[in-house]
Amino acid sequence: MKHSVTKFTSLKVALKELEPFIKDGTHLQSGRPFTQFGGMRSREILANWLICAVLNFEYKAEKYFFTSDPTGADGIVVNSEASATWLTEHVMVPQSRNSRERNKDIVTRVVEAVNSKRDKGGLAYASGKQLIVFLDDCRGEWRPNEVAKNLPQPLYFEDVWMAGLQRADAGEYCYGITQLVSTYENAPTWTLNINRGFEAWSIHRIQ
Repeated sequence: MKHSVTKFTSLKVALKELEPFIKDGTHLQSGRPFTQFGGMRSREILANWLICAVLNFEYKAEKYFFTSDPTGADGIVVNSEASATWLTEHVMVPQSRNSRERNKDIVTRVVEAVNSKRDKGGLAYASGKQLIVFLDDCRGEWRPNEVAKNLPQPLYFEDVWMAGLQRADAGEYCYGITQLVSTYENAPTWTLNINRGFEAWSIHRIQ
């Protein structure tokens, strides 16, 4: 059975639609889901956008985009050339709300977030899905290699990605994105800079 999904006509159009929510960080933290986009939240749409932009950069082709997911996951990443899809689940590492959270480093908080989603439903829940961690706590370094090495095993999810704001300066926004693949010596990591007009972006591969 085919399901109806919602998608943007392009990543460029999607970025312009995301502009007010990126500027209003509180919406990324606690904004209501969008009914017209399958119940996805603005941070989930943003994280899927960031990953699609990075994948298009990495493969030098405009073949990745994302849609809503009528089956209940947090969006679908689509490879249009291979006719392949990834179901995504999202979890957020929020800003520290108390001294207990502030005393934990970013690595610990990210691993805890992954564990919380993994333990939610075990293999049946996670199998075949990509887990995306939206990092809203910007304290300290990410240390993606250390996070990758501390992921639970078996992971159950197909893969884990992490995305979060690194800095906002003079109307421009810089995000970090990493693919937490423990089988790599260095977890693939990129920075993505959005220009102040929200009509273009640039990407740099760090490792």
